Amino acid sequence: MSKRIVVVPDPHSHWEHSNARFDWLGKFLVDMKADIVVNLGDHFDVPSLSEFDKGKRSFVSKNYRKDIDAGLDAHERMWGPTKRQKKKRPESWVFEGNHEHRIERALDSTPQLEGTIGFNDFDFDRYYDHVVRYTGGTPGIAEICGITGVSGRPVSGERPAHMLINKYGASCVQGHTHILDYATRKSPFGKIVHGAVLGCYQDYINDWAGNIGNMWRGGVAVLDNVEDGNFDFRWVGIDSLKKEYA
Repeated sequence: MSKRIVVVPDPHSHWEHSNARFDWLGKFLVDMKADIVVNLGDHFDVPSLSEFDKGKRSFVSKNYRKDIDAGLDAHERMWGPTKRQKKKRPESWVFEGNHEHRIERALDSTPQLEGTIGFNDFDFDRYYDHVVRYTGGTPGIAEICGITGVSGRPVSGERPAHMLINKYGASCVQGHTHILDYATRKSPFGKIVHGAVLGCYQDYINDWAGNIGNMWRGGVAVLDNVEDGNFDFRWVGIDSLKKEYA
């Protein structure tokens, strides 16, 4: 039986920016009646553990507890409307993004933080049925309904969605680059494959991004009639979500 999957790319909850977009997302998930919801990772931005800012004045004011609280609040807003329904929740997946993986890097470089900070602070098991961790220091990969999901260290270039198809030879979805690109091909034997690079679920641009942030696309993807890697692709921009649900 075919499925409907909603994919949420790189939400980057950040205590210096409003979490209102997760209220819109929560209402959207109820309306979509998705079978599966996939969070591609970097749900937590965790600027307090950024290696780029260590030793700089900006790093002094950053606060780990605020980082965690922002992400937990985003989870409650995102999943609250679904949890309040009597109907069965969608199956849920989350990938550990490179921003969440900052905790492991911080513990490697500063072992005395052990017991003070840790991956369990994200409380993913409370909200998701499946948590895809890094494996051997590299981003995790999972197959969902014949679609390969990847996070962190993705392919890039001028046509990244096309490159995904060439690299894996199967339908693939990835996050992390924050740009939006989609490609599809059909083989001489009738096999349809899709490549999708899915932007981000942000309505702000991080201060480290510079002008490249103007290329980002905020929104979520809806994959309809998913079966054996084939699907109908739909992008819903964050401005449309705001207009409908704010």
